[in-house]
Amino acid sequence: MIFITETELKGLFVAQQELFSDHRGYFMERFRLDLWEEAVGPFRVIQENESFSFKGVVRGLHYQLSPYGQSKLVWVVRGAVRDVVVDMRPDSPTFGHHFVGELSDQNKTQLFIPKGFAHGFLVLSPEAVVQYMVDAHYVPEAERCLRFDDPQLGIDWGVPPDSCRLSEKDRQGLSWEAAMIEIVKR
Repeated sequence: MIFITETELKGLFVAQQELFSDHRGYFMERFRLDLWEEAVGPFRVIQENESFSFKGVVRGLHYQLSPYGQSKLVWVVRGAVRDVVVDMRPDSPTFGHHFVGELSDQNKTQLFIPKGFAHGFLVLSPEAVVQYMVDAHYVPEAERCLRFDDPQLGIDWGVPPDSCRLSEKDRQGLSWEAAMIEIVKR
């Protein structure tokens, strides 16, 4: 069984799986379309992705401009990450708010991130493997990155920003203000 609950950000859901354990190990249902669609509505998975990263790596905060947004179901199969999402939907009551949670191979937590959110994570363990299913293809020209340490967002990553390892693309992420100018124009 999968236990799905909505967070304080409308449309953002956290899930816990029931583990069936014995002397051999455990079994769990990782994904059940009927339960997810009951919680979030239609969710047509078209691709599954995986990333491998070392401790201190920040990936994100990534998003795709409308109409190319992606809903994602994210989990960690090895290691632990601090997962962060930012509500970028101008008509949302939680516009500009963020959610921080830990996903790990130990807690088996999953996070459903709807279209209109920026997403990123910081690797807490020596290495981490993150998997996620998406409902839309990646469109390179629609991809954007929100600056992970933008002071206007006030995200507590739990470590000093200068200790994080980023790609050059992520290091050049947009400020919240610049991202909003582009999003509101659409």
